[in-house]
Amino acid sequence: MARNKFDVDEELQQEFNWRQYKRLGQYIKPYKKRIVQILFVIIFANVLGMFGPYFTKYAIDTAIPNKDFTALLIIGGLFLLTLIIGGICMRYRIYHITELGQDVLKDMRFDIFSHLQKLSFSYFDSRPHGKILIRVVNYINTLSDLLSNGLINLISDFFNVFITLIFMIFLDARLTLWSLALMPVLFALVMVIKNKQRKAYQILSNKQSNMNAYIHESIAGIKITQSFAREKENYQVFKDINQEYRSSWMKAVKIQFLLWPGVQNISVIATSLIYFVGIRQIGVEVSTGTLIAFIGYINNFWNPVINIGNFYNSLITATAYLERIFETLDEQPEIIDHDNAEVLPQIEGTIDFEHVTFSYEKDKTILKDISFHVAPGRSIALVGPTGAGKTTIINLLSRFYDVDSGKILIDGHDISNVTLPSLRSQMGVMLQDTFIFSGTILENIRYGRLEATKEEIIEAAKVVRAHDFIMELKDGYETVVEERGSTLSAGQRQLLAFARTLLANPKILILDEATSSIDTKTEELLQLGLQQLLKGRTSFIIAHRLSTIKNSDQIFYIADQKIQEAGNHRQSMEHRGLYYHLYQSQYDLIKMD
Repeated sequence: MARNKFDVDEELQQEFNWRQYKRLGQYIKPYKKRIVQILFVIIFANVLGMFGPYFTKYAIDTAIPNKDFTALLIIGGLFLLTLIIGGICMRYRIYHITELGQDVLKDMRFDIFSHLQKLSFSYFDSRPHGKILIRVVNYINTLSDLLSNGLINLISDFFNVFITLIFMIFLDARLTLWSLALMPVLFALVMVIKNKQRKAYQILSNKQSNMNAYIHESIAGIKITQSFAREKENYQVFKDINQEYRSSWMKAVKIQFLLWPGVQNISVIATSLIYFVGIRQIGVEVSTGTLIAFIGYINNFWNPVINIGNFYNSLITATAYLERIFETLDEQPEIIDHDNAEVLPQIEGTIDFEHVTFSYEKDKTILKDISFHVAPGRSIALVGPTGAGKTTIINLLSRFYDVDSGKILIDGHDISNVTLPSLRSQMGVMLQDTFIFSGTILENIRYGRLEATKEEIIEAAKVVRAHDFIMELKDGYETVVEERGSTLSAGQRQLLAFARTLLANPKILILDEATSSIDTKTEELLQLGLQQLLKGRTSFIIAHRLSTIKNSDQIFYIADQKIQEAGNHRQSMEHRGLYYHLYQSQYDLIKMD
């Protein structure tokens, strides 16, 4: 997939087709019992409503001419009773349909969120996170009216039309045919509007996605924006995106609202036609009461037809959002468990790379024919220029990406043939950009092992020298931190990540610039904790600060797609090769400071 950004419209990978409404139906299927109950109440209320015009006919044609006041009182009482029962049914219908719709939306949100958890890094790398977020929240919320009212009301309205037609035919079949004369005009109107409306809402969904992506990016980068005084430029960018969204919205709404007045006008013309035919007695002979009752049934007929038209309108609008939702659900993870994948047993930590070649993009090889062996409990440092492939090695080991050729073995097991949870649960990964979740300090450390006790959490924090600064916080381990740990220093966030990793007790430990944000004094203390953290674990350490890797068992210098040098610190310095010059240049910089 081509890389995307906030000002690039997303292209649909697969056009929507009507069969996908069957998928939407699968979300409604578990609630079919509740749907039947609601429909029963709705149909019962609709049938009761059909007696109103008939009562009117009887009153005008029979009771009033005969001055039968008793009959008028009975008819009036029955009519009032149908209105009261209808009101009760309406209240039941509104509450339970809304509840049902929200349950369906809850299921859809859960499915798309669960699916996002399984997608590969490449999916998130190729699009702004704001465009992903809008699918989980805004697009699904847009379906609320469609699912809360539309689908069940659609079935109700079809029943209503059918029942009304039966009463109309029973009353006068010829007037019924006259009342249906303009239906072909209605169908022609729907066919003309539907394609234009769908395209307009596809464009609108793109512009809405672009705006959401830019807002998300702007909030995430607000410190950089203010540091470089970029506010005015950002205002202009947002002004342009906002204007595009407004224009596409107005265009979509103009097309959407062509249908409702069209249907309304057709219904008015049809009613006028019945008045004209009935009064002039053109091919029919009807009494005044029958004509008035028939007009009542005409309204009962066209109201659900208008509702069906509005539902179709909403359906075409929602289609643009359903396309994006189902497109996300159809996105296949690149890294998945194979059919014959086995659970990786408890490991010792032996690692073998055998002739591994990998590239993120075609014709841009990052690693070529890499081979090495690591014994259990050994520490490996990866050094070299930026972009040489150091992080790529640990990404492949964690199976965030699959190798192009060759294989990676852990304790003799090919990692492509084991389940992802059993592989990653035995690995601890610490990155330079440490993520702290909103919640308490205790909850953030416990993220590494949810069943851990408070005593175990405190012990882990003490080992990595995080306990002292935690106890200085207002509420200690119960201190609430904001999203991404914005109230903590970078060093404090990394210390918490160290405690979280230690608590998980992984057999393989990966540290990717994990000490880069810790000051020298804290790092000296942390080295004592790191010795405990690394003890008995196979570890890979990426660090530009070479003082942190001097004690590693082996140091791999990665450059030009290969491991150019391998050896411990003493051996590499004696060799006076690439590592030696890198170390000397860093040492000279320290002396200059």
